[in-house]
Amino acid sequence: MTTPSRKIFELFVSKVPWTLATQELREYFGQFGHVKRCVLLFDKDTGFHRGFCWVSFATEESLNNALQKDPHILENTKLLVQRNRRPIAGQKSSRSVEDD
Repeated sequence: MTTPSRKIFELFVSKVPWTLATQELREYFGQFGHVKRCVLLFDKDTGFHRGFCWVSFATEESLNNALQKDPHILENTKLLVQRNRRPIAGQKSSRSVEDD
């Protein structure tokens, strides 16, 4: 008996300005649909985030809405937004996670 696989509708976002926080990213991507989770990794030594994050949506439609918009600009910086091809693995650095 196989267990049903859950679909993951997730973006990988890079070139995130260091001035942005998880909440601001969640609010921005929320315009495309319900954000289930936003993960922004931080460096333990510097306290700054590492410039990339993952954003998970509740539906494929929300994910596609976000992918259709180009460019994504926050704080005068163009974010690089793409469909995440790999699941989030355990990280060694601290992270900021907002689950819904």
